[in-house]
Amino acid sequence: MSQVIFAARKRVSTGSRDARRIRRAGRIPAVIYGHSGTAVTIDLDALEFINGVKGISESTIVRVNVDGEGRDAFVKATQRNILNGQVLHVDFYEVESDTMLRARVSVQMEGNPIGVREGGILEAPLHDIEVECLPGNLPERIIVDISGLGVNQSIHVRDLVLGEGVKLISAGDQVVALVKFAKEEGASAEEGEAQEGVADSKEASKN
Repeated sequence: MSQVIFAARKRVSTGSRDARRIRRAGRIPAVIYGHSGTAVTIDLDALEFINGVKGISESTIVRVNVDGEGRDAFVKATQRNILNGQVLHVDFYEVESDTMLRARVSVQMEGNPIGVREGGILEAPLHDIEVECLPGNLPERIIVDISGLGVNQSIHVRDLVLGEGVKLISAGDQVVALVKFAKEEGASAEEGEAQEGVADSKEASKN
């Protein structure tokens, strides 16, 4: 996937009145936060942003060209109008190519497990993991092939293939995916019925 690029411009003035004017013009007020605590106020085209962020994840590094000066950044927060969904404000977090960063990367399952075809149920309790690496090594997502997963088998975080230069921060014993039989609920129901039958028998013998 090619890098998403946004064309932006620096804002001279700030404040709620200025933000409303920007939105009426079809643009979005935004801020780029840097490592040193600096913040650059910008605005960008609303339609370009909405189309550009489709399909990207929290770990996707986008390019923000501010008056021709390129900055690599994450889309850290998007504020929306709860009534109509309009994007009101965007926070970007700038990354530097030679500085290690920590980020959460989404985990995506791929394949139909053998255990599911044999009657088991797939559970995937973990949706992302935390890693540390240089921006250039950061994976957009981690694909996990679960097609060979049998009943009573599981995949843990430590089993994931992260790629060169990527260090795992999340605990390795966390379960990413597992397949188990769906007989527990039925067995419990049968046990409950059996216990109820015993209770009925005892009651009948008393009478």
